[in-house]
Amino acid sequence: MSAQIQLPAQIRIGGGAVHELPALLRQLGSARPLLVTDPGMVELGHARLVESILADAGLPVSSFADTEQEPGSASIERGVDAFAREPFDGLVALGGGSAIDSAKAIGVLAYHGGRMRDYAVPNDVESSGFPLIAIPTTAGTGSEATRFTVITDSDTQEKMLCRGSAFLPAAAIIDYEFTLTAPARLTADTGIDALTHAIEAYVSRRANPFTDDLALAAMSHLAGNLERACSTPNDRAAREAMMLGASQAGIAFSNASVCLVHGMSRPVGALFHVPHGLSNAMLLPAITRFSAIAAPERYARCCQAMGWSAPDTPVTEAIAAMVSGLEALNRRLEVPGPRAFGIAREEWFAHMEKMAAQAEASGSPANNPRIPSRAEMVALYTEVWGNA
Repeated sequence: MSAQIQLPAQIRIGGGAVHELPALLRQLGSARPLLVTDPGMVELGHARLVESILADAGLPVSSFADTEQEPGSASIERGVDAFAREPFDGLVALGGGSAIDSAKAIGVLAYHGGRMRDYAVPNDVESSGFPLIAIPTTAGTGSEATRFTVITDSDTQEKMLCRGSAFLPAAAIIDYEFTLTAPARLTADTGIDALTHAIEAYVSRRANPFTDDLALAAMSHLAGNLERACSTPNDRAAREAMMLGASQAGIAFSNASVCLVHGMSRPVGALFHVPHGLSNAMLLPAITRFSAIAAPERYARCCQAMGWSAPDTPVTEAIAAMVSGLEALNRRLEVPGPRAFGIAREEWFAHMEKMAAQAEASGSPANNPRIPSRAEMVALYTEVWGNA
């Protein structure tokens, strides 16, 4: 059986690559892009850098910086309104996954019309629209290389997974120098998000040889450099390796899909406003323990790729080492469980059935090596509740 692989048409990678933005825009036929970013990028001066690069190249500069950390449909509609005010012919996304996801959604709605819910799975949006260049500033989401976006319905608080080639950026600029200013908590959360992408791409029922190689390489880069990047923010080698690993993981999961961790994580973020990478980290060890029985050799290979077991380690021992390694990593990176995060017990338990139903509806759990029932997902939410 063949595998369909979709990538941005161009990827520019390396320190200082952001200065190639004007040339990329011209190649894509865009002379008036809207810069979609967030308040943090404005405060750090990153948005001003991109604006100055465009201005120096003689390109008009306009920005929309009203994106949200967990983008909701209302903020996307504000972005569509901003896009309609001038004759824009493309978009540049600058920021973490939220800014890039927002730009994807803004571009699709501005071109095709409708409401965000019209594009949620099981719908696939294949018609292309305005060209988008994604510039990630965190080593985590991989959104710059994926055909997915996740937007919360502002009315129902449901996180909606949207997919299709219309959401795939036309180009990506992967410049690790933007990550040098990322604080330790953001570095940790986005790094574990990327590690989860790589693991789930490798164990997914939709994995293929192309994504396998990328996922394994990503695990090696990420697990080997995440703690260095957190403890020594200006470690350029660690930051560059993290950025490379995050993009490799993004390409891998975009073409193999994520699984149960992401399916169960999205409702946690939507209902309790837990950052996406952090909610993945909360769930990853328990779901790895639950899932490994259905793909033991695959999980053992993940452990080897992360450097936590030797190639000749028995499979059962490698799986145990992987679970304990993920738990230890969470402890060292001070990842809280839901209780320690501040979620009230009665709220968590009252919403578990709803979270399980939303996870199932996303389709991601069906890609898992061990496909859970809703009751098993509720049991996993229960287990995760008290973890520190």
